[in-house]
Amino acid sequence: MVFTRLSVRRALGVLAFAALLSAPPGVSSVSWAQDNDRVVARADGVDIHESDLTLAEEEIGGNIPAMPPAQKRDYLINYLVDVVVLSQAAEQQKLADRPDVKHRLTFDRNRLLMESLLQDAGKAALSDAAEHEVYDEAIKQVKGEEEVHARHILVPTEDEAKTILAQLKGGADFATLAKEKSKDPGASEGGDLGYFTKEQMVPEFADVAFRLDKGQISDPVKTQFGWHIIKVEDKRIKPTPTFEQVKPQLENYVAHRAQAQLVDNLRKTATIERLDKPAAPAKK
Repeated sequence: MVFTRLSVRRALGVLAFAALLSAPPGVSSVSWAQDNDRVVARADGVDIHESDLTLAEEEIGGNIPAMPPAQKRDYLINYLVDVVVLSQAAEQQKLADRPDVKHRLTFDRNRLLMESLLQDAGKAALSDAAEHEVYDEAIKQVKGEEEVHARHILVPTEDEAKTILAQLKGGADFATLAKEKSKDPGASEGGDLGYFTKEQMVPEFADVAFRLDKGQISDPVKTQFGWHIIKVEDKRIKPTPTFEQVKPQLENYVAHRAQAQLVDNLRKTATIERLDKPAAPAKK
């Protein structure tokens, strides 16, 4: 179980809006708003801050039609004004005391606390040392994997492939012929496929490409896509990614691992009962 920053901020948005239900006139809608969090509007004495716009966009942004930024800003401000006005009307009608509303507020509060705790645990676990430890352990398990850099020309029939092969043997340039003859989407790049591992290509193609030496050109090869002429440009052992290249993934892994450990530890010490089904029989 892991939670992203976005899900935490969405929960913050839910509670920020819910807090408006009980905010008396003249009280800021977001008690944690910093001094430099500019007030952009005021509805019945309740301040609407710049940070509220961010929360509103995270909460309803996916449902807003495409529109220019200025128009979108007006839309969000109007939405927040509606939240204030309607929540105050709900307060006057004592809806905050209604059991179903109380239940939802409790649920949202618990969810926010849970996600905030997990986010804090993830942040606290992040360090260069922890990330390097994961990186070093992963590198030990990486096996050298061969890659081939190849070009190809793809045509519908074997006869066309044989004609092209004859032209290549006669000294024609492979990339030029690929641009002129190949039916593959990469024809404009001279049939260049870049580097690939054996598993990334269909078996018939990969078997031939990995048997060829650097600079060699294949006989016609049939696959489900048609007939190929393959030229191997280079061979190498797949480079190991540097620490900096995979740092974002390392950060996610370290944070998520800490969150999972926290959940596991708390579950072990919690008293958890399932009341919707019979208890499991005691072990003898």
